Amino acid sequence: MSETSTLGTQEVTHPEGAGAEASQAPKDVLDQLLKPEVQESLVVLVESLPKLSEMVTCMTKAYDFAQSIATDKVLIDDLKGGFSEFIQPVQEKVKGVASAVIEAKDRAQTNQTTIGLFGLLRLLKDPQVQQAFHFVQAFLEIMAERKK
Repeated sequence: MSETSTLGTQEVTHPEGAGAEASQAPKDVLDQLLKPEVQESLVVLVESLPKLSEMVTCMTKAYDFAQSIATDKVLIDDLKGGFSEFIQPVQEKVKGVASAVIEAKDRAQTNQTTIGLFGLLRLLKDPQVQQAFHFVQAFLEIMAERKK
């Protein structure tokens, strides 16, 4: 489990592998540095250091800016207020449409009278029905154009 080496008259005891790994690591690094592809990579890296330094500087500035924005309570509150001002009218319209759909469904379920041919012709004169038919017609034309 332990290696024993004698240096002159002194005896030094090393735990297994500790001395070997410590002396082996510099040799491995030197062996790696002697390889031509590693030397070429180091040359490229050294030539790229100004660009890398510039990139790191820009990234640091961007990080500092993002950090200052993320911790700025006033800006966060302003953004929340702006989003709520934008979302509130949309939310109200969606709620209005949803309530109209629910009310129409309830009315359609309670009204069980049949709509005859003349009732359908009378409905065709309604401006809302005409607008819906124009929309459906335009939508179908667009879908047909896109299919081609």
